[in-house]
Amino acid sequence: MKIFGNYIYVLIPAVVIMLSACESNFKEVQRLGSVTFSPVGQSEDINLKYTDSGKVKAVLKSPLMMDYTNLEYGFNEFPKGVNITLYDQNNRQTHVVADYAIRYESDLIDLQGHVKITSDDGKELTTDQLFYDQKHEWFYTEKYFKFTDVQGSNLEGPGIDFSKDFKTVHMRRNTGRINNID
Repeated sequence: MKIFGNYIYVLIPAVVIMLSACESNFKEVQRLGSVTFSPVGQSEDINLKYTDSGKVKAVLKSPLMMDYTNLEYGFNEFPKGVNITLYDQNNRQTHVVADYAIRYESDLIDLQGHVKITSDDGKELTTDQLFYDQKHEWFYTEKYFKFTDVQGSNLEGPGIDFSKDFKTVHMRRNTGRINNID
């Protein structure tokens, strides 16, 4: 029994050292398994023009763009906001402003934070989050929105989708007043 008592003084510190070494390795394995990524590029004060057949379709301005297109599902992040101008075939403009945006390689733009859209004819929509499908030139949100126009009409509620020129609009559960129906 005395022999076992002498070994206990050596055995306990050895077990403590082994367990602390395993903890260190475990944390290293956790770190390796975590998803970390950094941008492949960064641009400041950008002014991008999207053209089709020599005609400007959109202009995007932002103080900062982070490029994550090196990832499997690449995207561009605009952490300091965006100012977008969309042009239709008659060169009429629709302006979009947001505090934050992400443009996915699927041509979907996620606009967030004080999103405001104004058209040349005075229509205005505000919301906290709005998606823009570039391929179909279509906006949509399930968030609460407010819509106004120059005739004094106003609508609000959760959920809306519409064309970039506000010609086609689908609303969900909304309330408000429409002063002029064309």
